[in-house]
Amino acid sequence: MMTGMKGNKFIRLLTSHSILIIMAVIIIYPLLWTVGASFNPGNSLVSNSIIPKNPTLDHYKELFAGKESLQYVHWYLNSLKISIFTMIGSVISVSFTAYAFSRFRFKGRKNALTLFLLLQMIPQFSALIALFVLAQILGMMNSHWLLILLYIGGTIPMNTYLMKGYMDSIPMDLDESAKIDGASNTRIFLQIIMPLSRPMLAVVAMNGFTGPLGDFVMSSTILRTPESYTLPIGLYNLVNEVMGASYTTFAAGAILISIPIAIAFLMLQKHFVSGLTAGGTKG
Repeated sequence: MMTGMKGNKFIRLLTSHSILIIMAVIIIYPLLWTVGASFNPGNSLVSNSIIPKNPTLDHYKELFAGKESLQYVHWYLNSLKISIFTMIGSVISVSFTAYAFSRFRFKGRKNALTLFLLLQMIPQFSALIALFVLAQILGMMNSHWLLILLYIGGTIPMNTYLMKGYMDSIPMDLDESAKIDGASNTRIFLQIIMPLSRPMLAVVAMNGFTGPLGDFVMSSTILRTPESYTLPIGLYNLVNEVMGASYTTFAAGAILISIPIAIAFLMLQKHFVSGLTAGGTKG
């Protein structure tokens, strides 16, 4: 009997570790190939290898050379600006909407939640024509602020569901005890609910920050001039040219996109685990 149990346990562990190894290879292999391509000389990927035989930094230097056709630093700053303001706006708006749906009962509450769920079923590209027309009517083509508002609006439905579910797990007794002590809803929200929701706030912030950095479809619809481009649009143009495509420079630019994402993750990761404990202590 014990031998059979040990055998089953071994099979489960072997299966789990095999799946993890396969997934790790699937994720890491393309990343390693991109890193290798960014250090390979030339512009083609045909003769490249994961480990460059003659590594060079020329492609990284080219990104910062200041060429008129390659405004990489300008695109980088545009992307950071849009991502940071989207993150801030997403955290604020999602916090308010989730708190309202979690703690208050009002007319149309269930219908609004259902509408949020339905909005997630509509593909983003299906609204591109409407957004393009809206941008023209408002005279906000090439406007980063319009793009930021669109990103924030897109993050509200799904993230509201996530944060509402998390807030629902916070006992109502904390609210009632605070009200007995004379605390207003605003004070309860800021001093009790928000600290306890810190792990989910970190998730919303991370989603709001990384989304614009990887978006191409919506940003290319609104932004049409090189001065207003974000990194995905600018880098796409590097490989879209028939005669002058530079895949290795594209790889170098793509690698540098991961730097702000890694920094944001390092800054927020402690809240993923320790946020609930810290919030519980404050509450």
